[in-house]
This record gives sequence, C-alpha cells and structure tokens, in this order.
Amino acid sequence: MTTRILPAVGDADAARSVTTLLSQLPDAEPAAPVGDSTQLIDTLARLAGESLDELPEVVLVHERIGPVPALELIREVSLRFPAVGVVLITVDASPGLFSAAMDSGARGLVTLPLSYEELANRVQAAAQWSVGVRRHLGSGGDVFTGPGGTVVTVTGAKGGVGATVAAVQIALAAQTSGHTVALVDLDLQTGDIASYLDVQFRRSIVDLAAISDISPRVLSDAVYNHDTGMALLLAPGEGERGEEVSDRSARQIVSALRSRYDVVVIDCGSQMQGANAAAIEMADIALLITTPDVVAVRGAKRIVRMWDRLQIRKAEETVTVVNRFNRNTEIQPPLIQKITGTRMAGVAVPANFKELQGAVDAGRMHELDAKSVVKQALWALAGELGLVKVPAGAESSGKFRNDRGSIGRARRRRDGGAGAAERPRGQADR
Repeated sequence: MTTRILPAVGDADAARSVTTLLSQLPDAEPAAPVGDSTQLIDTLARLAGESLDELPEVVLVHERIGPVPALELIREVSLRFPAVGVVLITVDASPGLFSAAMDSGARGLVTLPLSYEELANRVQAAAQWSVGVRRHLGSGGDVFTGPGGTVVTVTGAKGGVGATVAAVQIALAAQTSGHTVALVDLDLQTGDIASYLDVQFRRSIVDLAAISDISPRVLSDAVYNHDTGMALLLAPGEGERGEEVSDRSARQIVSALRSRYDVVVIDCGSQMQGANAAAIEMADIALLITTPDVVAVRGAKRIVRMWDRLQIRKAEETVTVVNRFNRNTEIQPPLIQKITGTRMAGVAVPANFKELQGAVDAGRMHELDAKSVVKQALWALAGELGLVKVPAGAESSGKFRNDRGSIGRARRRRDGGAGAAERPRGQADR
C-alpha cells in the first residue's frame, strides 16, 4: 500500500532533511512540504473538498511551524480531518511534550536529528492507524468529518458600531437560504446576542472551554437551537467567566463548529482577547464593521494595525463594512479603504435606526421587517460574501426575494470606491 505523506515544515534546512528521508521510505509518496499552518489547513481542506479519499494518510508537523503553534495545529487537523494521522517532529522528547502531543491528537513523535528507522516506524504506525479509521469512518460513528464550513468573524471598530446586528442578520441570511448555521458570541464580557434574539439559556461557550475532546454530542448540549433554525453558542451571563475561554479552547471550539455547520458566524465584539483573536486568525472571512466618522475609522485603523503586529491577520485579508452610511457624510468608503488598507465590501449599510429600534427593544431581531433597508443591505452583504445558496434562476435576475428579506449579488460601485469582497481565504482552489 502506498502511504501519502504531507510534511508541514517552516524551516528550510529541516524541510530538506525531511524530504530526503521521506523519499527513501518504501511505498511512500511524499508531497512537497508546506511552509506554514495556514497553507497546511488550506491544502487539506482543498483535498477533502474533492474527496475524503484524497487526503494523505500521514501529516508531519514540525515544532517550529507557524503562525499557529504546532500542538494547536495538530489539534485542529485532528478535529477537522480525523482520518489523518499526525506525527510531530521535535527536538524535545520529554515525557511532558509526548503527553501533550498525544492529548492534541498526534499519533506519534519523531525527534531531531531525524533517523531513518525512527521516521519509518512512526510513519508506518500512523498510516496503519489512518487506514483503520477510514475503513470504519462511514459506519455512522460519532465523529466530525469533512473539510468543514465557512467561518466568518464580525468585529467592531469600537463599541456601538453595529457588529452584533450585522452578525445576526448575516447568519439569518445564510440560514434562510438553506445552510446549517451556528451563531457564536465571542464578545465574552459584554456579548448580547441572547438579548437580540430573546433567548434565555443556562449553557454558554464557557461550558466547552475545559473540554479537551468536543464530540458532536457534547457540542449539541452546549448550543441553543433557535426557532429560526440557527444554533446559538452564547457568551456567559457572568462576564468575568469569559476569562475561562483561552485561545486554545477557542481554536478547538471553532474547529468543532466548522466541522458540523456549513456557516459559522462569530461576533467578536470590539475588544481583543486571546479567544477572539484565535477565531479571527482561523476565519475564512474577517469582517470589520465601522461607521463613517473619525473616531470609528481611527478605531478600525488601530485594530488593523494591531492584527498585523500580532500576526493575527493582514490588512488585505480583512473586509471592512461601512455601517450607517450616508452619501452626505464627509468620510466615504474610498477614504476608509485608503486609511485602513483593507478591502471594502461592495455593500454599505444605510443609517436607519428607527426601523431597527422596535426589533432591538423587543429582542426580536430575527423578525425585522423584510422591507427594512438595513436588513436588505446586510442580506445583500451575505450574498456578496458567498454565504447564501442562490436558487435556480436567480443568476440572471441578480437578486431574489423570499419571506424574510432579500439577498442581492455584489454590485460594483461606479465611483470606484468600494470593491467587492473576494472569496473566503483559503477557498480559492476549492
């Protein structure tokens, strides 16, 4: 049997050493090394999108891979692609690291400098395990499978710019079009998605924070199934408990959600913590909501620069959405694009709080009138981002309407201002 091996090695010298030894293994089919964690996940997702049988049996992860730490990367691969055997390459062979690697989902550990015999044994063992899992994977076991859905994060340039309203309406648009959708509140201290949707539920994201292995059954116990069909994972009622959600647990939770739902929309609020920073780094689409005023635009610029310094996300990988847009304001989308260096969404959300106030005060944001220009703009944004299923015949008309609102296709601005947002990161080849 031929064993397909995908090395993930960031260091050039280590990559050459690994490639040389892999080429000497019998019945091995090594792929070209990938240089970082993002490229590894994107490659596996693309292969799984074609067919689960296209996935390699073994993935080798070097300890110096980045930007996601090696153990976190192993955990994400194990959750999203459970039929792939992962082997960690490391200098440290201590019992503590071995235990941590096994807890993360690794099937073995190889020490540096590499030896042919050790590498061959670990690869063979991981490959045999992978073959066994694939043999039984289709028998209805309680595991996550497949490349997973699209993760969208929604972040406010500052408090009060409308990030939560945008997250709720984008999720509703995706749900109404036929996708399975999870709406997550990662504004851990001040999150209010529950208030917007009139929900009282004792469980929250904190209940998943301490669980090392999130199965579909555990996840379903923590989410609230809303009347709209969306699954809600809420922020804790006691804001101080938000500190219990670490960046590591956030990665695991997002990976589990991605593997179960077509679209995962995450409200990250406006304050950066480890948990929502991890979600933004993992996201296929990162939206930044701002209003066309000096204070908010300065906040947007500050956030974009912080993300870049912390290597969370590059400016060009961020899509900025202008909320409460008015053509008479001095600050227009082209200026915001120039200041922030981000891409601008083709849809700007008009200012009309009067039509929102009743739904907000009643906690019935999901019952917002279909004629609402704010709702129509946000549903059009969801269509622009590719988060909705366009029904047959809608391609020619460019727009369709249903009982909950309208979803429009992206329109280019004639004034050269806001350009259409590109496809989600990592999905260009899917």
